[in-house]
Amino acid sequence: MTPTPAPNAARILLRGGSVLGVDGAFERADVLVGDGVVLAVAPDLRDRTDEVLDCSGRVVLPGFIDAHSHADAALFDPAAQLALLRQGVTSVVLGQDGVGFAPGSGAYATRYFGAINGPHPTYRGGGIGALLGTYEGTTPLNAAVLVPAGTVRHEVRGDEPGPASERELHAMRALVRRGLAEGAVGLSTGLDYIPGAFAGTAELIELCRDVAAARGLYVSHVRGGYEANLGTGLREVRRIIEETGVRAHVSHLHAPIDVAVPLLDDLERAGIELSFDSYPYSRGCTLLSMLALPPELASTGPDLLQSAAGSAGGRERIRRLVTGRVTARPDLGPGWAEQITLSHVPSSTYGHLEGRTLAHVARIEGEDPAALAIELLLATRMQATVIMAVPIPRSAQQLAALFVRDGHLGGSDGIFVGGHPHPRAAGTFARYLADYARPGLLTWAQVVDHLSTATAARFRLGKRGAVRPGWIADLTVVSPDEVAPQATYENPKALAIGIDDVLVAGIPVLSGGRLTGATPGRALRRA
Repeated sequence: MTPTPAPNAARILLRGGSVLGVDGAFERADVLVGDGVVLAVAPDLRDRTDEVLDCSGRVVLPGFIDAHSHADAALFDPAAQLALLRQGVTSVVLGQDGVGFAPGSGAYATRYFGAINGPHPTYRGGGIGALLGTYEGTTPLNAAVLVPAGTVRHEVRGDEPGPASERELHAMRALVRRGLAEGAVGLSTGLDYIPGAFAGTAELIELCRDVAAARGLYVSHVRGGYEANLGTGLREVRRIIEETGVRAHVSHLHAPIDVAVPLLDDLERAGIELSFDSYPYSRGCTLLSMLALPPELASTGPDLLQSAAGSAGGRERIRRLVTGRVTARPDLGPGWAEQITLSHVPSSTYGHLEGRTLAHVARIEGEDPAALAIELLLATRMQATVIMAVPIPRSAQQLAALFVRDGHLGGSDGIFVGGHPHPRAAGTFARYLADYARPGLLTWAQVVDHLSTATAARFRLGKRGAVRPGWIADLTVVSPDEVAPQATYENPKALAIGIDDVLVAGIPVLSGGRLTGATPGRALRRA
């Protein structure tokens, strides 16, 4: 169903700015909005409007759509709203990595993914439809939701390893179909998380048959840890596409450019249509438990981990497992503890150490890093998150080799939980503009397409992603010479600059760089 505009929105004339023309160059034009949509785009419009917004020296662009966000609960937090709007983001896609609040009561996502998605303030069950309802008119931004396959599996089979039985698979498919029928834009998987890691390819194929039938999108955190091992995950996605005909999208695709580009080229030559999101940072962020523990041990939960570590022999066995797991990762290697920074540590004992590397904290505590990782998991009940560096950071020029591809969509993978989050949550979209569009690594037309137009089309979000008469008036007003991220790894919550006015459904939600208090955000159901 195509989203309908907000009724009775004021008529606003955005005067004196520029828009992207058909040739990709900026051209002088006013933009008139009313009843939630763009009414006219032309030079020197004259209209008896309720309000005039001076856009002189600025450009009017379609609001950006974050194709991969973890603002599932943070979307209700004014601080997160401000961080997103100051980047020009007007819509987010939630339920990522196979873990989300619905279906079910939301307890599983809160327990396992609380350090990433946060606790939802109002959802207490009822499924995808009820979850979407919590975003209707309650925030300044729009929200679309994916059916999370890990949550579906947990609802039917818990966190038990092994393949689903025929009866269990039937129940899982029913939950997927229901979620899609209630408006989810697709299905997400997190094949390095629990219990998604236990789902075999055959199980994913069966779930994706229903996604293909509904013309939804299969969105996957692929199996195998990315980086040099990206080929493992992409081969599985290709098989799923070929078996089901599903449209597919790879989450936060990151790998050395000499690995990623040839793999994507191979898929393109084979006629495999694949989109992906990728953010303009080299470092990642994830649960410490996913990074440090084998899936079978991570699935036991904090109480059984505490019990297993209760003896000297048990703790030493776990320490060896942790050491073996992290040193075997091609993106970490022997110096792994130096590459891991503590992001969210909800512990009275260790919380003050957020922002420091695991190696630095280990030296302070006089601990082996692997032993300290176990202590952190126990002290936080497995809720700690970490930022991971890579041995050789990718430059803007290298990342641009991914960003210029037709399949690329803008996604932040933004996490708003923790005292020292990854700066991508507050900086991704401003960084695309400042570091890629302004220097000419990407054209402004490419940036607008990848951050808005193509994303709306890929996720079937209706008439969004263009400054065009009849289209939803989700608009961001950008100072192209000034826009820039301020968030850094040292100061990760600093707000972006250069975007001070944003409209959602034709209603100002950011004015002069501040929240207006309006909440015209919609639950975006699959069009």
